[in-house]
Amino acid sequence: YQVKSEDRKTIWNPEEAPEGSEFDDTWDAREQPEYQILFKQCVGTEDVFFGMSRKDPSTACCEDMVIKIKLPETKYSDITLDIQDKVLDLRTPKKKLLLHLPYQVDSKNGKARFLPEEETLEVTLRLSRMFDFINFI
Repeated sequence: YQVKSEDRKTIWNPEEAPEGSEFDDTWDAREQPEYQILFKQCVGTEDVFFGMSRKDPSTACCEDMVIKIKLPETKYSDITLDIQDKVLDLRTPKKKLLLHLPYQVDSKNGKARFLPEEETLEVTLRLSRMFDFINFI
């Protein structure tokens, strides 16, 4: 293995660092909020009554991932949210959540809504898995 002359000062290759590691801050003393990951599936009568599609109740047949994050005493304007393909990074003045997602998502087409009466941020992300074009025609 030879090192190129322009690469001699680099310690590692950027591809070696896992996605989301730039957000990891072990010295940040903010508390991690409670959260829940749910999966959502679109079904029709052909699925429920006739079983005509190949869908089953497993997460492999779900199209969306919903993450519900409890944020008591938080205003919507205080929330900073960054979504990448495999990482969710949420920060408020009192809370911080760095969540490595169980599945890859379409980070460009997610939705988030804050429910002030429940003090919950609800983030809906479209799953982006290989071979979904076969399962969800």
